[in-house]
Amino acid sequence: KMAGSSAPWIGSAYLFLQSTCKTIVLPSLYESSQKKPSVFKALKLALADSTGSVNGVDMLKVHCSHPHLIVQLKFCKQENCRRFLQSYREGALQESLQNHLQLSLAMTTVPLEMELKAGNEHLDNMLKDEDRCLECIYREKPDRLRDEEITELEECLKSLIVHQSINNNMAVKDCMSLNSPSLPYPSQGSSLSPQVTFIFQGEEFANRTLTPDDHQKFAKLVSKKWKQVGRSLQKNCRALRDPVIDNLALEYDREGLYEQAYQLLLRFIQSEGKKATIARLIAALEENGLISLAEELLGLHSNEDCS
Repeated sequence: KMAGSSAPWIGSAYLFLQSTCKTIVLPSLYESSQKKPSVFKALKLALADSTGSVNGVDMLKVHCSHPHLIVQLKFCKQENCRRFLQSYREGALQESLQNHLQLSLAMTTVPLEMELKAGNEHLDNMLKDEDRCLECIYREKPDRLRDEEITELEECLKSLIVHQSINNNMAVKDCMSLNSPSLPYPSQGSSLSPQVTFIFQGEEFANRTLTPDDHQKFAKLVSKKWKQVGRSLQKNCRALRDPVIDNLALEYDREGLYEQAYQLLLRFIQSEGKKATIARLIAALEENGLISLAEELLGLHSNEDCS
């Protein structure tokens, strides 16, 4: 069924990773500009180990969905996919990734739990039936091209390997500074745009860059209106121009409204850097009648209810 045609063998799967140690939160490490290259490097090396080749499996995107780090994988050859499944089944991939994370993050140990899915199928339940796993992975065609961030990190990793004589930590920092405009959460309290204060409901508030706390609250409380807020923000944010918002809705449909809203604001923060201010977000919320959420972000009331 799979080998009958002359078309190349291409399939896709999602690898769910979670640390069993409460103090190690993989999505938070990946979201940190300092740690992201180290986590990416560990993923890349462990996947290369599992297939016996750097190009055996392609990472299309890494999703942060607390408490999981979800890696979207693309396989271009059946034998590479077989090797990967064997490595996964025998626990070699898990051991390899734990070791690489330990080394690149300079930690004593990084205990992991893994889960493998293709579409709605949980492959962990059928690992002994390799052909059936291959069938499920083959049926799932990748729904996207490789994320730009992955391409940047790949380049970053190449330059790290070239400059391995440099102190490891410095190399990571130098490399990330090349892409600093696209990193979330610029240093808090840094001097801001000309607009130092703004008016909301007749009161004056200090303008500031958005914080991780703003990000979480927005994603949790904005609900179905996240698209409308996105359209208000897109007027002066190129990264949210059409069809980005509709694409986010499709891409994170399975993960639900929280993740869709979270990813929307992440795009805004990454593209705007220090210009991703609370004033701009509050203006977009006001425009869409989300006064209660605006008040929540400005600390005007402590209740959790929000339209």
